Amino acid sequence: MALAPMGPEASFFDALDRHRASLLAMVKKGAGETPARATRVPSRFEDAFGLQMRPQCTTRKIKSDSLRSVRKFALILKILSMIYKLIQSNTYATKRDIYYTESQLFRNQAAVDSIIDDISCMLKVPRRSLHVLSTSKGLIAGNLRYVEEDGTQVQCMCSATATAVPSNIQGMQNLVTDAKFLLIVEKDATFQRLLDDNFCSRMSPCIMVTGKGIPDLNTRLLVKKLWDTFHIPVFTLVDADPYGIEIMCIYKYGSMSMSFEAHNLTVPAIRWLGLLPSDIKRLNIPKDSLIPLTRRDQMKLDSILRRPYITYHPFWKKEMEMLADSKTKAEIQALTFLSSDYLSRVYLPNKLRFGGWI
Repeated sequence: MALAPMGPEASFFDALDRHRASLLAMVKKGAGETPARATRVPSRFEDAFGLQMRPQCTTRKIKSDSLRSVRKFALILKILSMIYKLIQSNTYATKRDIYYTESQLFRNQAAVDSIIDDISCMLKVPRRSLHVLSTSKGLIAGNLRYVEEDGTQVQCMCSATATAVPSNIQGMQNLVTDAKFLLIVEKDATFQRLLDDNFCSRMSPCIMVTGKGIPDLNTRLLVKKLWDTFHIPVFTLVDADPYGIEIMCIYKYGSMSMSFEAHNLTVPAIRWLGLLPSDIKRLNIPKDSLIPLTRRDQMKLDSILRRPYITYHPFWKKEMEMLADSKTKAEIQALTFLSSDYLSRVYLPNKLRFGGWI
């Protein structure tokens, strides 16, 4: 089977193959088992699964006879009735579809989004089990083919044109790949530049995904599905700044807002490939290519450093402390100081070949 152009010689992937062997050993020991489901916020952290709901927590009551909550109660019933019809007819709708059916009643999209999340949590089922889908914004490229629920055959390419992440990840069937690794790219601009530089072809076989910033639900579900199906190494390429690190943490450990569904969304096996704060110093990136940390950046960084999962990652903590001490951050584009294609031609290939991830 040939899904993509020939990449480097086999020995190039030795470090990746060793890393995959260690991941498979971890999975075999049971680190990938799903924990018991819990209830609503606040959250706790479990190293193997990411953010999880606490078994006992404060709950909210919404009453039909209370002036404070009667409107919310009515909206919940309305959306429940719509969900019931979707399930009965075995059809799907996006949250946007639901909003536009009664836009004057709902008033804004945020109200619909919040209620659907509440219903999903209350019933302890994934949102897709309610037949409610999210609109995808992510892209995928590389060595992958699959069949969608309606029978459409999709073959992702290594060309400059990427494939949109499907809206119904659960409906993806017959996934096939020879990929040695999956690279999650934080920003669409970087993703497109890597495609333009033929990185995906030169590092073939591989898969690349971008959520175009903070990932939507479907992009996170796709990354989780690829991990569960193939157990290949998964790496992130993000800016060396607090918000790039936050995005990486969402893929790896989840978010507070979706912690009730973390076991369906997180991939704790993800590794940080770049851009590492230590790389900035090691590569002698000039100071005029760096950006001062804002007060908001510093607050975000302090918040991440206080999270329980950072104690499991001393190398991550060291990198973030280096970022805090330098009081500067760097975008991936800072590497263009070295050469226009340094990222795709030198930086990433060397990282992958010599195991430069943490």
